Amino acid sequence: MNFPLDLRFKIVAIASQISVTDSQGTLLYYARQKAFKLREAVTVFGDEGQTRPLFRIEADRILDISARYRIEDSGGTQLAVLQRHGMRSFWRTHYELEVGGGPPMTIREENPWTKVLDGLFGAIPILGIFAGYLFHPAYLVSPGPDGPAVLRVVKKPALLEGRFEIERLESSGNSPLELAVVSVLMMLLLERTRG
Repeated sequence: MNFPLDLRFKIVAIASQISVTDSQGTLLYYARQKAFKLREAVTVFGDEGQTRPLFRIEADRILDISARYRIEDSGGTQLAVLQRHGMRSFWRTHYELEVGGGPPMTIREENPWTKVLDGLFGAIPILGIFAGYLFHPAYLVSPGPDGPAVLRVVKKPALLEGRFEIERLESSGNSPLELAVVSVLMMLLLERTRG
Protein backbone atom coordinates (compact mmCIF):
# COMPACT_ATOMS: atom_id res chain seq x y z
CA MET A 1 0.00 0.00 0.00
CA ASN A 2 1.31 3.40 -1.00
CA PHE A 3 0.20 6.00 1.54
CA PRO A 4 -1.57 8.39 1.78
CA LEU A 5 -4.79 6.61 0.79
CA ASP A 6 -7.79 8.51 -0.54
CA LEU A 7 -11.20 7.30 0.61
CA ARG A 8 -14.39 8.67 -1.02
CA PHE A 9 -18.10 8.00 -0.75
CA LYS A 10 -21.23 9.65 -2.09
CA ILE A 11 -23.29 11.34 0.61
CA VAL A 12 -26.54 11.60 -1.36
CA ALA A 13 -26.60 8.01 -2.67
CA ILE A 14 -29.34 5.69 -1.38
CA ALA A 15 -26.84 2.84 -1.06
CA SER A 16 -23.43 4.11 0.05
CA GLN A 17 -20.56 3.43 -2.32
CA ILE A 18 -17.05 3.83 -1.02
CA SER A 19 -13.72 3.55 -2.80
CA VAL A 20 -10.14 3.57 -1.56
CA THR A 21 -7.25 4.51 -3.85
CA ASP A 22 -3.55 4.75 -3.10
CA SER A 23 -1.22 7.70 -3.73
CA GLN A 24 -0.79 6.66 -7.40
CA GLY A 25 -4.55 6.53 -7.98
CA THR A 26 -4.76 2.72 -8.05
CA LEU A 27 -8.09 1.40 -6.75
CA LEU A 28 -7.47 -0.82 -3.72
CA TYR A 29 -10.99 -1.37 -2.38
CA TYR A 30 -14.55 -0.74 -3.47
CA ALA A 31 -17.62 -1.40 -1.35
CA ARG A 32 -21.30 -0.79 -1.80
CA GLN A 33 -23.52 -0.93 1.27
CA LYS A 34 -26.95 -2.39 0.63
CA ALA A 35 -29.81 -0.05 1.47
CA PHE A 36 -32.59 -0.93 3.92
CA LYS A 37 -30.83 -3.88 5.58
CA LEU A 38 -31.54 -4.60 9.24
CA ARG A 39 -28.25 -6.43 9.69
CA GLU A 40 -25.17 -4.74 8.28
CA ALA A 41 -23.35 -6.79 5.65
CA VAL A 42 -20.75 -5.29 3.33
CA THR A 43 -18.60 -6.98 0.71
CA VAL A 44 -15.31 -5.24 -0.11
CA PHE A 45 -14.15 -5.76 -3.69
CA GLY A 46 -10.84 -5.20 -5.43
CA ASP A 47 -12.52 -3.61 -8.46
CA GLU A 48 -15.42 -1.27 -9.21
CA GLY A 49 -17.15 -3.91 -11.33
CA GLN A 50 -17.53 -5.99 -8.13
CA THR A 51 -16.03 -9.13 -9.66
CA ARG A 52 -13.16 -9.72 -7.19
CA PRO A 53 -14.45 -10.02 -3.60
CA LEU A 54 -11.67 -9.53 -1.04
CA PHE A 55 -13.46 -9.24 2.31
CA ARG A 56 -16.92 -9.69 3.76
CA ILE A 57 -17.95 -7.75 6.86
CA GLU A 58 -21.10 -8.80 8.68
CA ALA A 59 -22.75 -7.75 11.94
CA ASP A 60 -23.50 -10.41 14.53
CA ARG A 61 -26.88 -8.87 15.44
CA ILE A 62 -29.60 -6.60 14.15
CA LEU A 63 -29.54 -2.86 14.86
CA ASP A 64 -27.37 -2.68 17.96
CA ILE A 65 -25.02 0.10 19.02
CA SER A 66 -22.47 -2.43 20.33
CA ALA A 67 -22.57 -4.88 17.43
CA ARG A 68 -19.53 -6.94 16.50
CA TYR A 69 -18.57 -7.07 12.83
CA ARG A 70 -16.81 -10.21 11.60
CA ILE A 71 -14.24 -9.55 8.88
CA GLU A 72 -13.76 -12.60 6.67
CA ASP A 73 -11.66 -13.20 3.58
CA SER A 74 -13.27 -14.21 0.28
CA GLY A 75 -13.13 -17.89 1.34
CA GLY A 76 -15.11 -17.30 4.54
CA THR A 77 -12.19 -17.52 6.99
CA GLN A 78 -12.55 -15.08 9.89
CA LEU A 79 -9.62 -12.66 9.99
CA ALA A 80 -10.70 -10.14 12.62
CA VAL A 81 -13.60 -8.69 14.58
CA LEU A 82 -14.45 -4.99 14.68
CA GLN A 83 -16.55 -3.83 17.64
CA ARG A 84 -18.08 -0.45 18.34
CA HIS A 85 -18.16 0.44 22.00
CA GLY A 86 -21.72 1.72 22.22
CA MET A 87 -21.95 4.01 25.23
CA ARG A 88 -18.33 5.11 24.91
CA SER A 89 -18.94 5.99 21.24
CA PHE A 90 -21.76 8.46 21.90
CA TRP A 91 -19.28 11.18 22.81
CA ARG A 92 -16.10 9.99 21.10
CA THR A 93 -16.14 7.34 18.40
CA HIS A 94 -14.37 4.24 19.72
CA TYR A 95 -13.91 0.91 17.95
CA GLU A 96 -11.67 -2.04 18.71
CA LEU A 97 -10.23 -4.39 16.10
CA GLU A 98 -9.38 -7.85 17.43
CA VAL A 99 -6.95 -9.75 15.23
CA GLY A 100 -5.96 -13.30 16.15
CA GLY A 101 -5.90 -13.17 19.94
CA GLY A 102 -3.39 -10.30 20.27
CA PRO A 103 -4.16 -6.99 21.96
CA PRO A 104 -6.92 -5.16 20.08
CA MET A 105 -6.15 -2.22 17.81
CA THR A 106 -8.22 0.87 18.58
CA ILE A 107 -9.86 3.40 16.30
CA ARG A 108 -10.68 6.59 18.19
CA GLU A 109 -11.88 10.01 17.30
CA GLU A 110 -9.12 12.56 17.83
CA ASN A 111 -11.33 15.49 18.93
CA PRO A 112 -15.05 14.92 19.63
CA TRP A 113 -15.82 18.66 19.58
CA THR A 114 -15.13 18.74 15.84
CA LYS A 115 -17.89 16.16 15.31
CA VAL A 116 -20.30 18.18 17.47
CA LEU A 117 -19.64 21.42 15.55
CA ASP A 118 -19.83 19.58 12.21
CA GLY A 119 -23.21 18.10 13.19
CA LEU A 120 -24.63 21.41 14.46
CA PHE A 121 -23.51 23.39 11.43
CA GLY A 122 -24.66 20.61 9.10
CA ALA A 123 -28.20 20.86 10.51
CA ILE A 124 -28.60 24.50 9.42
CA PRO A 125 -30.70 24.64 6.23
CA ILE A 126 -28.75 25.59 3.09
CA LEU A 127 -25.59 26.52 5.03
CA GLY A 128 -25.26 22.91 6.18
CA ILE A 129 -24.16 21.93 2.66
CA PHE A 130 -20.86 23.70 3.34
CA ALA A 131 -20.16 21.94 6.68
CA GLY A 132 -17.78 19.64 4.81
CA TYR A 133 -15.52 22.62 4.11
CA LEU A 134 -15.31 23.89 7.68
CA PHE A 135 -14.98 20.97 10.07
CA HIS A 136 -12.69 18.00 9.59
CA PRO A 137 -13.09 15.13 12.08
CA ALA A 138 -10.01 12.94 12.47
CA TYR A 139 -9.53 9.40 13.77
CA LEU A 140 -6.42 7.65 15.08
CA VAL A 141 -5.68 3.95 14.67
CA SER A 142 -3.39 2.54 17.37
CA PRO A 143 -2.06 -0.98 18.09
CA GLY A 144 -3.56 -1.06 21.58
CA PRO A 145 -5.28 1.34 23.95
CA ASP A 146 -2.12 3.27 24.83
CA GLY A 147 0.12 2.62 21.83
CA PRO A 148 1.30 5.32 19.42
CA ALA A 149 -1.01 5.85 16.45
CA VAL A 150 0.04 4.12 13.23
CA LEU A 151 -2.68 5.61 10.99
CA ARG A 152 -4.54 8.92 10.99
CA VAL A 153 -7.81 9.33 9.10
CA VAL A 154 -8.80 12.93 8.34
CA LYS A 155 -11.94 14.26 6.65
CA LYS A 156 -11.07 16.47 3.67
CA PRO A 157 -13.10 19.35 2.20
CA ALA A 158 -15.63 18.04 -0.32
CA LEU A 159 -19.06 18.98 -1.62
CA LEU A 160 -21.75 16.27 -1.98
CA GLU A 161 -19.34 13.48 -1.07
CA GLY A 162 -17.39 12.28 1.93
CA ARG A 163 -13.66 12.40 1.36
CA PHE A 164 -11.04 11.14 3.81
CA GLU A 165 -7.29 10.74 3.69
CA ILE A 166 -5.53 7.91 5.51
CA GLU A 167 -1.96 8.81 6.49
CA ARG A 168 0.63 6.43 7.85
CA LEU A 169 2.19 7.94 10.98
CA GLU A 170 4.70 5.45 12.34
CA SER A 171 6.21 2.16 11.41
CA SER A 172 3.43 -0.32 11.99
CA GLY A 173 5.69 -3.12 13.21
CA ASN A 174 3.51 -6.19 13.02
CA SER A 175 0.18 -4.28 12.92
CA PRO A 176 -2.12 -5.61 10.18
CA LEU A 177 -2.45 -2.43 8.10
CA GLU A 178 -4.72 -3.98 5.47
CA LEU A 179 -7.25 -5.07 8.11
CA ALA A 180 -6.94 -1.66 9.78
CA VAL A 181 -7.78 0.11 6.50
CA VAL A 182 -10.75 -2.21 5.86
CA SER A 183 -11.93 -1.57 9.44
CA VAL A 184 -11.67 2.19 8.89
CA LEU A 185 -13.76 1.77 5.74
CA MET A 186 -16.48 -0.03 7.72
CA MET A 187 -16.27 2.46 10.60
CA LEU A 188 -16.80 5.37 8.20
CA LEU A 189 -19.79 3.62 6.62
CA LEU A 190 -21.30 3.24 10.10
CA GLU A 191 -20.42 6.75 11.26
CA ARG A 192 -21.15 8.63 8.01
CA THR A 193 -24.12 10.46 9.51
CA ARG A 194 -21.83 11.92 12.19
CA GLY A 195 -19.23 13.45 9.84
